[in-house]
Amino acid sequence: MATVYFVTHPEVVVDPLVPVPDWGLSAIGWKRIEAFCQRPELADVTDVFTSDERKAMDCAEALQRAWGLPFTTREDLRENDRSATGYVAPPRFWEIVDQFFGQPDTSILGWETARAAQARIKVGVAACIAARRGTGDLMIFAHGGVGTLLLSDLRGEPISRKHGQPIAGGGCYFAFDMAGRALHHGWRDIVPEGAGAGS
Repeated sequence: MATVYFVTHPEVVVDPLVPVPDWGLSAIGWKRIEAFCQRPELADVTDVFTSDERKAMDCAEALQRAWGLPFTTREDLRENDRSATGYVAPPRFWEIVDQFFGQPDTSILGWETARAAQARIKVGVAACIAARRGTGDLMIFAHGGVGTLLLSDLRGEPISRKHGQPIAGGGCYFAFDMAGRALHHGWRDIVPEGAGAGS
């Protein structure tokens, strides 16, 4: 059975003067995603979809250079909509994130609700599966917040931040069966310890 890889972008260049969707990968982020794209199991990937945010498209471009695979951008794979506040610096940002996951039906400071974002990412992933042209594995590059929401659903559990990726800067992935939606594994670092992506 084909596998779906859901991958979150790694570290980005944080610039409060630039809209968050336009942030690109940092030097460390580029090294990590390029190392991930060399993994031999990715040879079975035939279709690639990405959020239309710059940092996710950077990841798709890295995979395209490594394997020659074209990619399709989709707006419904974006991160939860936080445009009402724009950039919020930590630790306040993480306080709002706690509220976002803790009150999934409430719009926190105008943010898209967690419930709505979960429904959107589920529809987006299903659309990617339906639109694929190859017969191999499927790669989706997206974001940690919506990835957490999708993983909660795949586990059949309520929305919770406990399902969040283990690396704050991003750069994690999980995999599931395309047909039955059964998880192969939860979050893993895109560059396992000892693999050496550089710093």
